[in-house]
Amino acid sequence: MIGEFDIYGVYFPAFAVFAAIALMLQLVINRFLSAFSFYRLVWHRALFDLAIYVILLGVVTAAGANVLSLV
Repeated sequence: MIGEFDIYGVYFPAFAVFAAIALMLQLVINRFLSAFSFYRLVWHRALFDLAIYVILLGVVTAAGANVLSLV
């Protein structure tokens, strides 16, 4: 796996790119759950959002490692 991404001459760590992707996915999921009033069933919304972000970060990192190992 490569350790960085080159975007127009600026090098970004792979983990930072994966974290940004996970954040965008988390924002989409947050909007979706808010639209369906799911958060009224959740005891601690901030903790729940953090847990979703950590899970998404793990999934994105694992998927990114698999995709980058094929290249």
